[in-house]
Amino acid sequence: MKTQYYTATSLDGYLATEDDSLDWLFPLGDLDNSSYPEFLSGVGALAMGSSTYEWMVRNAEMVSAETGSAWPYSQPAWIFSRRELPIIEGTDIRFVQGDVRPVHADMRSAAGTKNIWIVGGGDLAGQFHDAGLLDELIIQVGSVTLGQGKPLFPRRVLSPVLRLTDVRQMGEGMVELRYSIRKR
Repeated sequence: MKTQYYTATSLDGYLATEDDSLDWLFPLGDLDNSSYPEFLSGVGALAMGSSTYEWMVRNAEMVSAETGSAWPYSQPAWIFSRRELPIIEGTDIRFVQGDVRPVHADMRSAAGTKNIWIVGGGDLAGQFHDAGLLDELIIQVGSVTLGQGKPLFPRRVLSPVLRLTDVRQMGEGMVELRYSIRKR
C-alpha cells in the first residue's frame, strides 16, 4: 500500500490557473490513453483539498459527460476544508480539517490493501509529505506554460529525497514522471 500524489501540471509547475481553471489540461491528452484507469483501479481511498472539491462541484456537468457521473469515485473520500461545502449526493465523502496524520490512519483502514490517492492540491500533498506519509509522486507534465497559478508542490524538497523511477511519453502533449520518496 502506498500514499500517492497523482496529478497533472504545466511545464512551469502549476496545477491550475490562479482562478482554479483546468481548461489548459483537457486538450493535451485522453484519460483512456494514460495510466489513469490502471492507477484508479489500485486506489482504495482518496484525499482532496477544498479547491479541488469545489472545482468538481462547479464542473459536475463536464465531469459527468466525461466519466458518466458527477462524482466519478466509488472509493471513500476525505475532503480537507475549514469551510462548509455542499455535499454531492450518493457519495462516501467525509469532511475533515487539521493534521493529516489521524486522517491518514482512517484512510489506511478504509483502503485495505489498496493505495491512497492524494488528488490535490499541491499544499495538501505537501502536508502529507511533511508528515512523512507520502510514498510516491506521479506527475503528468503538459506541454504548456501558465506563468502563474496554483503550484504543483509548494515545498522545498532537495535531492536525494526524490528518486526518479519511470518516465513515459503520453502522445505529443504529455509526459509522466514517477518518483519514489525516500523516507528519512
